[in-house]
Amino acid sequence: MSIRLGYQIPNFTYPGTPADIVPTVLAQAREAEASGFDAVLVMDHFYQLPGLGEPSEPMLEAYTLLAAIAGATESIQLSTLVTGNTYRNPAMLAKTVTTLDLVSAGRAVLAIGAGWFELEHQQMGYEFGTFTDRFERLDEALQIIEPMLRGGHPELDGTWYQAHSTLNEPRVRDTLPIMLGGGGEKKTFGLAARYADHLNIICNASELPRKLDALAARCEEAGRDRGSIETSFLAFVMVDPDGDKARQMQRDYMVKTGVDVDALDSDGWAQATDRMFVGTPDDVAEQIQRRVLDPGVDGVIINLVPNGHIPGTIETAAAALKPLLG
Repeated sequence: MSIRLGYQIPNFTYPGTPADIVPTVLAQAREAEASGFDAVLVMDHFYQLPGLGEPSEPMLEAYTLLAAIAGATESIQLSTLVTGNTYRNPAMLAKTVTTLDLVSAGRAVLAIGAGWFELEHQQMGYEFGTFTDRFERLDEALQIIEPMLRGGHPELDGTWYQAHSTLNEPRVRDTLPIMLGGGGEKKTFGLAARYADHLNIICNASELPRKLDALAARCEEAGRDRGSIETSFLAFVMVDPDGDKARQMQRDYMVKTGVDVDALDSDGWAQATDRMFVGTPDDVAEQIQRRVLDPGVDGVIINLVPNGHIPGTIETAAAALKPLLG
């Protein structure tokens, strides 16, 4: 597994009708593949997230969509960013991602996290529980999922889940990668040290040096070589050959999501934009290098919320970022 340059699609609010959504997504996936991205990733949510839009905006079920993307592409890896553990029985999730791996001829990645969007749980009838509950559930789920992906037959009589010599056939490989996603320095990073091939670190970019130190500590506690876990960072990218246009996109995006940009002082602006990389392609490349790669993160997963659906935008971003990532 290597996700050095990933493309996330978190937004399905496009011009046109609902019938136009999936073709627009598939066009982005094909452009990402042709431009040299390693993976295309979609969110595992049922409502749009507060930082991206209103709950009522379009949102597609992740694994059905990934299967459609598999049929429209040939080589790019396919993943969520990330699967909410609370939404599926873990044995069923192992079966689902294994089937995606068969459908895509060995291109699936299982990315998973504890789950956090309470509104979805409340309105759709999923048990939310406490923070501690969700991480206990994730730990138990991984005890079932990891052996199922490797050809084992898990046996667990847990607090949250049970598995009894569970089968998972057929598989095309026993090396389907597991990615953990999150920013928790103890619980998430501890589970990553035990189970993951890859950790997608979700945090402000300014926090990355501390997060990487925390991951190294969790690996040491688990007796694992820190170098055996790949890392990536999710970056909100707003890019245009006209840097002023990109900066206006940023401002418009922030206003749309409820930020009073005129009320922000310099510290407030820095905090509100800590996950954003904005400007011309050269500007964005410089920011990614300085703020993400120089601190020691292996790769970057970007989204292009305002304009990723416009043909050529993904290719423009890839041309700027690929030279940084080899």
